[in-house]
Amino acid sequence: MNPIMASLANLTDPQDEANKLIRLQTELGRIGVAAELRDNNSALMAPRPDPGLPVWVFVGYGGTYYSWSNANHRHPTDDPQGAAHELAAYLNPKP
Repeated sequence: MNPIMASLANLTDPQDEANKLIRLQTELGRIGVAAELRDNNSALMAPRPDPGLPVWVFVGYGGTYYSWSNANHRHPTDDPQGAAHELAAYLNPKP
């Protein structure tokens, strides 16, 4: 592991990341989107309403962003309500 990644690894707190995912799960529930915490609360799984693979959400970038779709989509963790709406739109795109 390179020195930058090693220093970032020391900055992340697994419990803090879990709490952020719990807040996102709560916000998703408020807008009617099902999501399950998985792997010791280190990931959030949101199934798609139509057949397809579920979306996995993680906390990354030193705990500052929720990310999904291979980190192609992300939203600041200090706005779980906004992240919930963005993720809901991603799960259920309008034509």
